[in-house]
Amino acid sequence: MSTLIVIAVIVVVGLYAVTLYNRLVRQRNLAREGWSGIDVQLKRRADLIPNLVETVKGYAAHEKGIFEEVAEKRAASMRAGDVTSQAAADQALSGALGRLIAISEAYPELKADANFRQLQTELATIEDEMQKARRYYNATARDLNTSIQSFPAVLVAQSLGFREEPFYEIEDRAAASVPPKVAF
Repeated sequence: MSTLIVIAVIVVVGLYAVTLYNRLVRQRNLAREGWSGIDVQLKRRADLIPNLVETVKGYAAHEKGIFEEVAEKRAASMRAGDVTSQAAADQALSGALGRLIAISEAYPELKADANFRQLQTELATIEDEMQKARRYYNATARDLNTSIQSFPAVLVAQSLGFREEPFYEIEDRAAASVPPKVAF
């Protein structure tokens, strides 16, 4: 009888371990999928930027500094490898893009250009999709991190190779809340 109890306990513990492991794998894969969604939107935006810059250049050729800054920030964003560096590069690129778009306010003929309007609409759509991707990634990272930090998973998660995922956060919240200033 005691042998049956021991076997039943071992089977229950084994089933729980398998269930725990599978849940952690599923959550890790969801977090990776979330990061992939952010990456896709960042690439879409990076592909759109050269067209936007070229369109604005035609009207505001003397604004060379902002074009160089946008190109530099775009390159930094494409080089970023982890969540933290990508978030910082994304914030810097968003600021540069904000200044580029602000330039259009000084050029009514640019604002009337159909190509510019289309690119601006596409950029707004991409920014919305990126915001959704960030929220999804952060939700999946939260779920994975909660599971890894909860008892009893905390006892075995790291030894099984599970690590916490960083959140996609804006580094300088004060700077992000201030609209870019453009002087002419």
